[in-house]
Formats: sequence, C-alpha cells, structure tokens
Amino acid sequence: MYVATIPNRGSPPAILLRQSYREAGKTKNRTLANLSDWPSERIELFRALLRGDPLALIGDNGFEIQRSLPHGHVLAALTVARRIGLDDLLPRRAPPRRRDLALALIVARLLDPAAKLATARMLDTATASHSLGQALGLGSVTAREIYTTLDWLGSEQSFIENQLARRHLKNGMLVLYDVTSTYLEGRRCPLARYGYSRDSRGDRPQLVVGLLCAADGCPVAVEVFEGNTADPATVASQIAKLKQRFRLRHVVLVGDRGMLTSARIEQTLRPAGLDWISALRSSAIRQLAAEGGPLQLSLFDTRDMAEISSPDYPGERLVVCRNPLLAEERRRKRDELLALTEADLGKIEARVGRAKNPLRGAVNAG
Repeated sequence: MYVATIPNRGSPPAILLRQSYREAGKTKNRTLANLSDWPSERIELFRALLRGDPLALIGDNGFEIQRSLPHGHVLAALTVARRIGLDDLLPRRAPPRRRDLALALIVARLLDPAAKLATARMLDTATASHSLGQALGLGSVTAREIYTTLDWLGSEQSFIENQLARRHLKNGMLVLYDVTSTYLEGRRCPLARYGYSRDSRGDRPQLVVGLLCAADGCPVAVEVFEGNTADPATVASQIAKLKQRFRLRHVVLVGDRGMLTSARIEQTLRPAGLDWISALRSSAIRQLAAEGGPLQLSLFDTRDMAEISSPDYPGERLVVCRNPLLAEERRRKRDELLALTEADLGKIEARVGRAKNPLRGAVNAG
C-alpha cells in the first residue's frame, strides 16, 4: 500500500490510498480510500508509517503514547466503597498513604484476590494490571509496604469494629453470629490446631473464625480462635464484646442449634441478660411432637406457622412452622430411597428364586 497524489486540473490534488497487485503478469493498482480530506500532517505521518520510518512528531508539541489499563471495574468498586463510607472507618491519625494502601488492599481483594506479592505488583505503577494504584495515586508499591499495612490494620481492629458498631448496631436489634474454619499449610501460626474440619481436611491444622453481623448481614466484628475451639465456646467472647466494647444493653443473638446449645443459653446468655433466637435439636422436636404433646400436625391445617408452649421451656416462645418445599424435598428423597431398596430386593428375589444354584440363607441372600 502507498499514498498517491493525483493532479486534479485546477482543483487541489486528490490524495488516495492505493494498493499494487499483479494479475496475469501485469502490475495493476486499485484505490482503497480517499484521504483528500485528511490534514497534511496526518497524511505525512501515514506515509511514514507505511514506509516503516520512525514516527515523526505532529505539530509543535508532538504526541505521547500512554498505557491503557482496565478501569471500569476499579471505578465501580471505589465508588461503592466511598459511597458506603468504607474509607471513613480507617483512623484519620494514620498517614494518608497508609489509609490509601489499606483501601487499595480491600478493593483489590474484591477485584482480583491474590497473594500479597502479586497484589503489590498489580498496584505498582510499573507492573499494574488495572488502574487501582493509579486512581489512588500510590506510585511504587512494595510487598513490605503491603505487610506493614496489614500489621497496622490488625492493630486498629478494635477501633474499626467500634466504628462499625456505632454505625450499624443499636439496642434491641438482632445480631447474627456464626463460625467457620479454614485449614493451614504453614507451621508457624500459634492458633493452628487440629479440630473438626469443615473443609474435610482433618490432616491439616486449622483456625476457627467467628463473624458477628448486623441484622442486614453487614459484618461488624471478626475474631480468630484456636483450631480446636468448639462453636459454643466462642459465644462468651462475643457477648462480652457486645456488652462491654459496644455498650449495648439489649441485644437479640441469632445462632444455629449447634451454636446456642441449652448449656450455652443457661451458662452465658441468661446471666448476660441477652435474648436469643435459635432452633431445637431433632430429639427435642420429637419429644414435643410425641402423642399428647403441644406440637401436633393439626396445627398446620389452616396455617403454616404457630406458637406453642411447653413446661420444658419456661418463659420461652416456641414458634413452629411447616415448610412445604422442605417437605416435598424430603418426600422425593424418601421415594428415591424406597425405589432403590425395592430394586435391590428385586435382584435378591430373582437370585433366590432362580432354578439353578439359588441363594439360600439370610447371610447369602444379603
């Protein structure tokens, strides 16, 4: 391809982008585009580009090539973080760069979870994979700075949690609490212990993590326990946190049946003056549903929820409900198990009744 200037009698010449090709041994030309309306500077630059020459400067100021980094998801995450006041939770007494780094770590964890060294590289100007570091004006970022910022966040955990509690908790509201665990590959963590593994990795030490949330699910406080800590044993520290640090007088704690056991209710929640919402274990439900008990199926003839009372639970409200979706799922599983059992029995019946070498005896038939 080349740029050709074609005289046009008394009019300005036509500037055409042409291509040469051979056909039947003859050289021919065809016009690809008319560049006559282009500025002369652009035409000369295009000619140089087609010749492979170094690009010349345009005008007096020249031109500059800049990197184009992905920015849309960064802008969306930063906008939401600032709209909910996330950066306002960080202590203002800290240097601005440390606060910006902390905000960058939180947003980077949402956008592209990675190791700390990889996070430092994606924020650093020279190796950035998106515009987060540039948007926060971080410049050069090292892994050491990342770890120093994490240490600072750990030292300010109580301050941040108190800020969240003032923002999201108040007297008389529901508070949600649950725990999980995560296994470790390292050997240096002082809290690592062997315990019940939710990851099905009983061969690895683990940590137990408790999360306290407001009624809308907003996280307020987190605490890490030794890996062999039972779920109910973590409740006492959460109650102390609610009553002493957050200074809440009346709180309703919501936990599952494995968390708020009868012993934990009597030993911890009642003395602290807290209300609670939990679920009974299957054995306790069967006792309530026994013949003559307060829980009868006739309660659900015209409604799907009812309140009952029992002398075994003085002063407590027992709310029972019927979940038709759960009932249908259990019916489906029951029918599948019965069908599988009948299929197995059919095979045994055929082997017992066959004419040649039939099975005899309960042990052989089984």
